[in-house]
Amino acid sequence: MDLLSLLHLPVTAAVFYALPFLAALMVIVFIHEFGHFIVARWCGVTIEAFSIGFGREITGWYDRHGTRWKLSWIPLGGYVKFLGDANPASMPDANVAPDVMRDPGNFHTKPVWQRAAVVAAGPVANFILAIVIFTCGYAFVGLPYQPPLVAEVLQGSAAMKAGIVAGDMIVSIDGRKIKRFQDIQEAMLFSDGEMLAIVVERKGSELKFQITPQEMQETDAYGRVSKAALLGVKSPGPDAVLIERLPLPEAGAKAFERTGHMIFTTLEYIGRIFTGKENGSQIGSVIKIASITHDAASAGPFEFVLIIGFISVSIGLINLFPIPMLDGGHLVFYAIEAVLGRPLGANAQEWGFRIGFSLVIMLMAVGLLNDIGWITK
Repeated sequence: MDLLSLLHLPVTAAVFYALPFLAALMVIVFIHEFGHFIVARWCGVTIEAFSIGFGREITGWYDRHGTRWKLSWIPLGGYVKFLGDANPASMPDANVAPDVMRDPGNFHTKPVWQRAAVVAAGPVANFILAIVIFTCGYAFVGLPYQPPLVAEVLQGSAAMKAGIVAGDMIVSIDGRKIKRFQDIQEAMLFSDGEMLAIVVERKGSELKFQITPQEMQETDAYGRVSKAALLGVKSPGPDAVLIERLPLPEAGAKAFERTGHMIFTTLEYIGRIFTGKENGSQIGSVIKIASITHDAASAGPFEFVLIIGFISVSIGLINLFPIPMLDGGHLVFYAIEAVLGRPLGANAQEWGFRIGFSLVIMLMAVGLLNDIGWITK
């Protein structure tokens, strides 16, 4: 598909992509902002507005505390506005009236630990949402997976050269227990072409191999070609898919572990970009997210809910990046305030937000360019 043909897509097709994306985003944004909201309420902060979306209000109402709950026209995010905020990014209002400055509900006069708790609550709520979704998935529905069985060994691959054959069951890689075929792929992801100790089970016996993955070109689900370290084995296919259901406590622990693993691998990927080991081609924009949510919604309700969990982890983590304008940037400002005993000056904070806004726009532009490259491929 090229970009020109994309512009000629029927309106109904565009809607089918947009609706699942917006539905998922509204759930994630609501949970994120509700995290800020509930902790702020506990800390006695006066909350002026809770908005899903930006821009002009479509509809809204006031609760008994005087908070305006509203739905706005631009549905790509949301915000909670506190007393003393100059804007939805929660910058302090330099022109605040004296009575507002003395008001005990003013967010910016609260102790720094309370402000930090309010800010951190948004990303934490995203992680909790993901853990709840994954827990329910493991416990009540069961997650499909393929066993780590080698169905085929690619010609000339590292696995073939080492002596792995079809029918081998991979037991561990570098001491890490392998239960699913996906575990093999994840172990290869950050191997850096280093030698790995691989244990396989063959006809009831365990065999040990020392294998250095080969760097090969592979095409991802979006048609983009990238280099990756590969073992050179194929999965047993959809006919071998198993369903795993866990007791509720074990499901919760597994969900917590899964969420932590997603955070760790994302941070590791970002670190590899900065060290020149990755080129950033996996960074996407709303186009990529819309495609993923559309595919998940097409696969069924459970798959759609599950993808909400994955996206929620990503949004929570991105918001913790130490970039002014994001939650992580606010936390950096509060850490500096805790060390200095006073907040940064208004001018320094304003420049920080300007730089943060520029960085966010640059990140969005990179994702959009990557997605346009995928579409026009």
